[in-house]
Amino acid sequence: MTKRRAPKIPQPDADSDATSAIEAVRATALLAAVSRQFDKLGASPLDPGLYLVSTPIGNLSDISIRALSVLASADRVYCEDTRHSRKLFSAFDMGRKLETYHDFSGEADRERILDALREGKAVALISDAGTPLIADPGYKLVRDAVAEGIRVFPVPGASAILSALVASGLPTDRFFFGGFLPPKEGARLEALEAMRAVPGTLVFYETPSRIGAALAAIEAVYLDRMVAVARELTKLHETIAKGTARELATAFEIEPPQGEIVLLIAPGEAAAATEADVEIALRAALKTATLKEAVEDVSKGLGVARKLAYNLALKIKGEAS
Repeated sequence: MTKRRAPKIPQPDADSDATSAIEAVRATALLAAVSRQFDKLGASPLDPGLYLVSTPIGNLSDISIRALSVLASADRVYCEDTRHSRKLFSAFDMGRKLETYHDFSGEADRERILDALREGKAVALISDAGTPLIADPGYKLVRDAVAEGIRVFPVPGASAILSALVASGLPTDRFFFGGFLPPKEGARLEALEAMRAVPGTLVFYETPSRIGAALAAIEAVYLDRMVAVARELTKLHETIAKGTARELATAFEIEPPQGEIVLLIAPGEAAAATEADVEIALRAALKTATLKEAVEDVSKGLGVARKLAYNLALKIKGEAS
């Protein structure tokens, strides 16, 4: 009689098994560190004041440890839409009572929150997504709290504006946020024309239904400036398209963009400094700097030849002697 043998169970690859074990150890250590940080933050009660808490713009994992601690510990939490914000709180097992403060909240609602702050409560304010007050309600509340000497604590985190800007490939050293462009064609063209001389990247929020009209206006005012359209940032279908306004408009005719949109426009080319510009800058610089320092600063600042700046500086010095 042949002895019955147990079936052979395939053994995991040694290298793969070792890698998984290392990853598990790292994950456990990371969770422990997060837990310690959360416990440390929660060890002391929140100071009285208004906490402006940034929340994820898409990916729930973008919430910060401090934001979770504040939302878990605050005496009161106000949000735009309790149904929307409840998803965030449910994801992190926080069974908090949420109250509303939104665009239609009046002075009585604002006064009720201020009363809680006057009583020494810690009050948290969140928007549906991102950083509160940025194209979201809260300005009047913060204005009144500051006027009364109530402390306001920013709890930084996700921002659609900054996320789009840093991933767009457009200049980031200077930028201007213009909110939403006007919905009417004439006002939209006027707004873009008024911002023509802004020395930095222009950033706007836009809706899918108006993106075509916005791109047409950009093409009319800014011709061939580079444009970026970022949509669904940090979400599953995140995309950032870049090109001229005409190129993007053509692409969107085939496949219209969906979801929340951030629209970015590259800065225009700065006009070359004239000799008069250089002379004006040198006269101002020579009031507080040596000739050598003034020439160096002005030539670099205006992007002109050092020899031109030096000769003009000598001329100015000669006039003064």
